[in-house]
Amino acid sequence: MIASKNTKKTASAPNSFAVIETGGKQYLVEPGMELKIEKLPKPAKGAGIKFDKILLISDGQSAKVGDPYLKEATVTAELKKEGKRDKVLIFRYHSKTRYRKKKGHRQPYSEIKIKEIY
Repeated sequence: MIASKNTKKTASAPNSFAVIETGGKQYLVEPGMELKIEKLPKPAKGAGIKFDKILLISDGQSAKVGDPYLKEATVTAELKKEGKRDKVLIFRYHSKTRYRKKKGHRQPYSEIKIKEIY
């Protein structure tokens, strides 16, 4: 599992990391990391986001692996912003039949910042 190209890390991140599951995808996260994920419901004002589907946690010395998830582990994050990705065009074409269809799609996302792993 490699962090995707839409992630940013801060320089002061410790050696701990976790693998979380959200939106049908798995992400390798560290404290201080910012990443774009599938759109989440907006949290209450001042409340953070808690991820409870944790597959793996490591503190640099040892690792805990879930079966399939770790029950006692959580990862907290804060919502930075929400938006839509760039438009993707879908074009269908059948030759000799005058069949053409053009569609566009913009996937919504939530940008989050990982606060702590415990």
